[in-house]
Order: sequence, then C-alpha cells, then structure tokens
Amino acid sequence: MRFLVLTKRSILMLTMCGLLGISALFIGISTVSTAVATASLERVIPIYSVAADKKVCSISFDAAWGNEQTDTLLNILDDKNVKTTFFLVGDWVKKYPKSVKKIDKKGHDVGNHSSTHPHMTELSPQQIQSELQDCNNEIKKLTGKTPTMFRPPYGDYNNEVVNTTKAMDMYCVQWNIDSLDWKDPSCDQIIENCVKKLSPGSIILLHNGAKNTPEALPKLIDAIKQKGYSIVPISELIPKGDYTTDVQGKMQLKTQAEQN
Repeated sequence: MRFLVLTKRSILMLTMCGLLGISALFIGISTVSTAVATASLERVIPIYSVAADKKVCSISFDAAWGNEQTDTLLNILDDKNVKTTFFLVGDWVKKYPKSVKKIDKKGHDVGNHSSTHPHMTELSPQQIQSELQDCNNEIKKLTGKTPTMFRPPYGDYNNEVVNTTKAMDMYCVQWNIDSLDWKDPSCDQIIENCVKKLSPGSIILLHNGAKNTPEALPKLIDAIKQKGYSIVPISELIPKGDYTTDVQGKMQLKTQAEQN
C-alpha cells in the first residue's frame, strides 16, 4: 500500500493552484457580468438627422408657451410655399386650439412635444407614456390625427424615453441644427447658425415664440433654397421602415440582412 506524502512544498503548490483557479473563476464571472451590464446600458439614440443622398432638409418649430407670432410664421410659410413640422405641448394645444387647427389645415406636421413640458428623464415609464398619450389625445381631438413624432422638451432623453416613444409607434425626433433663436440672436446670426451646418437630411430647430424668428424665417428659407436644398416636413424626410441611428443620431433604414 502506498501513502501520499505531502511535503510543505507540495502543499504550497496545491494551495497556489487552488487560489489561481478561484481567481480565474471570479474574473470570468466578472467579465460576463460586465458584458451583460454594458449591453443592458447601451445608449439608444433618437433621430437627429436622416441619411439622405439628395439635398433635402426639414424646418421644425417647438411651441410651448406664447402664440403671438404663430400666424405670422404660417403666413411666411404660405408665401414661400414651404411645409414644416410643429411640435406642440399639450397645454399649448388646449390654450390655442384655433392655431392647432390652422397649422394642420395648412399642411404642416403636428408633432407631440409632451403634455406639460417636463424633463422627461425625471419621470417614471408610466409618467412618460402619460405625457405622450395625453398630448396625442388633445391633438387628435382637434385634427382627427394621432401624432407620429415626439420631441422631448429641452432635448432631454434617456433610453426609457426613446424606447417608450418607439413602443407607442412614434419616432423620437431631435435636431442636428439649433438656430439658437431662443437666445434672441440677430436675424443674420440665426441664418448663419443654420446654413453653416446644413447637410442633406438636416433637421433645423426654431421656436414659434422667439423674438427674431419671424424676421429671419423668410431669409433663412431663401438661403437654404439658394444652396440647392428643398424643404419638407419631417414626416416626409424620415424614410418608412425598420431603422437604426448611429452615435450622432443619423437615421437610416436597416439593410435586409440587418432586418433578418
């Protein structure tokens, strides 16, 4: 009969091997956990612009408070034969129903800008859905149409906001060109802010209540057209189908392979 004799050296070697094995196990578990956590936290990007092979862009207006300039803007758009997109807050819709109907009647997109203009990232999933649904309901009462696009107030979003919007069969739409009209720059500065960044598929942000926007709008439209661009509502800019957005928020349709 043979007996296994363990020396101090062999005991030390066995102990070290055991520790190395345990360490490897923990490293493996940690790596898998990190990968899973990273995947679950992958950022979902809204639509900031659209991949386009033609010179086409969209102008959009956010309407949350005042209404003194809306008719002026609509008259300018009529004169220039341009259709745009208006993102309306539910409270604004309730306060100015005639303007909502007029925007729709003149052929502009009527989009959702939330019900009460909150920071959406501070809300629960149920509250996010309620903000979108309540605004949709108010707009549909006046236009007979349910909005298909949502713009988060302040441009504030997270995965929950984007995913909730998508789950409601709506597009979460931001902008890649900020006119900064809300800071009350000069008319020429508003135009420069927009035109210098213009590219195919751009979405421009303006506001219906900014001080110098009515003066700048006709000149901005002319400057865009002089660069060979056509201006369409965002609903016409966005291609229909399953899509992806890159890290800059540029939207493009998925290929057949990606869809499969």
